[in-house]
Amino acid sequence: MNTETGSNGQQHDRSAIVLYGSETGNAQDVADELGRITERLHFLTHVSNLDAIEPSSLPKHKLVIFAVSTTGQGDLPSNARSFWKSLLRKKLPPTYLEHVQFTTFGLGDSSYPKFNWAARKLHKRLSQLGANEIYPRGEADDQHPEGLDASFLPWSIDLRQHLLVKFPLAQGIDPIPEDVLLHPKWLLSFAEDPQTNSVHSNLNGKSQEYNQIHDILNEKPQRNLGVFSNGKSNHSRQEKNSERLTVTLEKNGRITPSTHWQDVRHLIFTSPSTLSYAPGDILTLYPKNQPEDVNRILEIMDWASIADKTVFFVPTGPDSGSNLYPSQPVSVQSGTANLSLRTILTEYLDLNALPRRSFFSLISHFTVDKMQKERLLEFTNPDYLDELYDYTTRSRRSILEVLQEFSSVKIPWQWVASVLPELRGRQFSIASGGQLKSGGESEGRCELLVAIVKYKTVIKKIREGVCTRYIAGLLPGIQMNVTLQKGGLGITKAEARRPVVMIGPGTGIAPMRSLIWERVQWAEEWKLLNKSNGVSLLGESVLFFGCRNRNADFFFESEWESIQDRIPLKVFSAFSRDQKEKIYVQDLLIQQCDLVFRLLYQSGGIVYICGSSGKMPLAVREALIEVFQKGGRMERGDAEAYLQAMEKQGRYKQETW
Repeated sequence: MNTETGSNGQQHDRSAIVLYGSETGNAQDVADELGRITERLHFLTHVSNLDAIEPSSLPKHKLVIFAVSTTGQGDLPSNARSFWKSLLRKKLPPTYLEHVQFTTFGLGDSSYPKFNWAARKLHKRLSQLGANEIYPRGEADDQHPEGLDASFLPWSIDLRQHLLVKFPLAQGIDPIPEDVLLHPKWLLSFAEDPQTNSVHSNLNGKSQEYNQIHDILNEKPQRNLGVFSNGKSNHSRQEKNSERLTVTLEKNGRITPSTHWQDVRHLIFTSPSTLSYAPGDILTLYPKNQPEDVNRILEIMDWASIADKTVFFVPTGPDSGSNLYPSQPVSVQSGTANLSLRTILTEYLDLNALPRRSFFSLISHFTVDKMQKERLLEFTNPDYLDELYDYTTRSRRSILEVLQEFSSVKIPWQWVASVLPELRGRQFSIASGGQLKSGGESEGRCELLVAIVKYKTVIKKIREGVCTRYIAGLLPGIQMNVTLQKGGLGITKAEARRPVVMIGPGTGIAPMRSLIWERVQWAEEWKLLNKSNGVSLLGESVLFFGCRNRNADFFFESEWESIQDRIPLKVFSAFSRDQKEKIYVQDLLIQQCDLVFRLLYQSGGIVYICGSSGKMPLAVREALIEVFQKGGRMERGDAEAYLQAMEKQGRYKQETW
C-alpha cells in the first residue's frame, strides 16, 4: 500500500485511483467528478484512463473506482482495451487482486441488447481475480429522460457516505467543504511570466474566496514545462486502435433539397496514401468554435486584451513528475508554438457544451454577486435536479449562454482549461467501401453522410451542433486532421458467404452503404480468383431503409439500382410521410416476414442495425421477435431466446448514436 504525504502534511495511506474507459468523454467526466469527491475526503487521488496503468499497480491504492462506458457490441472503449486484455491473461491466479477494494459505475444505453455490458464484465473479471467490491455497482442509462445524472447523482452521494464510514477520517480532520475551491492540477501562464502572478490583480481584497484564488495563482509552479506531455496522456485525441491522418476535403455537398427541413451533407475526403478501413469503422472530425463565440467569451470574461499573448500550461502539484499525474486539461500537440488564449478557446475548449452540475459548482467560486452565487449553487443541490434538467438539458442551454446570463462570473484566465470542458472530436460512421476507397488521382478516399444539427428549442432559440455547424462552413480544398478508428460492427470478408439483413434508416444508411460496396468488391475479387461467377458465392443482401420522403431524403437511391445488377441486393424503403399512415423500417420487417425469417433463421444470416438510438432499435428488435414467432411458429420466449443466441454468435450487431 502506498504511503504518501497529503495536503495536510501528514503521512497516511489514503490513496485512491479513479480509472475510466471513455469513447465520447462521458465516462471521463464521471471519473473527474468522482475524483473531486475522493479528494474532498482527503484521499490522495489520481484520475487516469485505464490503458495508462497496469493491473498490477491496483493494490498500491486503498481505493479503486472504475467509470466505464459500453461501446459497440458490449465492448470496452478504445482507451481501456489494453488494460482489459491484461486482465484476461490465463496465468493470472484467483488471488491476483485480493488486496484491491473497488467499486464500478457503468454508462450504457438501454436501446442496446448488451446494456452496460462493459462495466458488468469488468466487475465480474475483477471479482474472479480476488478484488473486493466495497460498494454496489452503479449504472446509468443514456435513454433516461434526465440523463446520466438521474442515476449518477444518488449513487455518488451514497458512495461518499459509505466511504466516510469505510475509511473514517482521523480525529480532528473533516471533509473539505464544497465551498472550498480545490487546487487545480494545471494553470495557464504567460510565456514571459511563469509565476502567473501578474494578471487579475482585481482578485485582491474582494472576498475571502477571491483571496484564496489569488493565493493559488501566486504559488510558484513546479517548473515551466511549456506544452507538456508526460507520455501517458489521459486526454489524448489519438487513442490506441486509431490512426491520425491529414486529409483533403474534396466535396461538401448538400444532398437534400433546400426546401427540406434537414440539411444532410455528403462529404468526400482524399488522402495521398491508402486508407485502410472496414464497414462500420469511424472517422473522427475535430471542430473549431466559431470566431463570434470566441470573441463573445473573451469580452464577457474581460480577456480580450490578453487573448493573443503566448501562454503555456504549468503543473501545480508536488507530484507532477509522477506517471499518474494528470496530463494537461486539453491535448495540445507537443511542440505547438505560439499557443494563445484565443487558440485554446477556438480549437480546444467547448463553449457550446451543455453544462454539467459540477460546472455550476465551480463557477460559483468566481462571483462576488450574492444572488447569482445562490442561484448557481441551487443547480448543484440534488433536491433541484429537475430544475437543473429544465435549465440545461431541456432547453439545450450552452456554457457560453450560462456565462452570459451570470454576468458577474469572472473566471481567471489561468483557470480556463480547468473550468471549461475539452472540445472533443465527433465520430461519424464511414459511408464508403470497396472501390469507393480510392478514386481519381488520390490513393485513399473516405466518404461521410452527415446530418447538420439545427433546431429550435422549447425556449424558442435556434441551436446548432458544434461540429456540424463547423462542417457546414467547410469549403472543398481545405486540409484537415482526422482520426480513423475501428468501429464496433466487426465486419470481415469471412462473413461474405452469409446472407445479411441491413437496417439503416436516415444517416444510419452510411455503414450499410459501406458494407454493400464492400460486398460488391468481394464478389468481383472471387470472380477474378476463381474465374467463375463470384456472385454465386456471396450471400444475399437485403437492405431496409427509412426516411420521411422519397423525393427529399432517399439517400443513394440511384446507386442501389446499379448495384442490383452486380450482386443479389434487395432494397425495401419506408417513407414515413409520403402517405397518411406512417410506415417505418420495423413495419417493413414484418411485411417481409418470410424473407427475413429465411435469411436469419434458416440460412444463419447476420442482421445489422444502424442509425438513431432510442425507439428505433427497440422497435426493430420487437419486429424481429415477431418475425421469428410467425415464421417459426414459436412462442415469444423461444423467439427471444433465438435472438439472444444470435447476439452471442455475433449475428445481431447494433451501432446507433
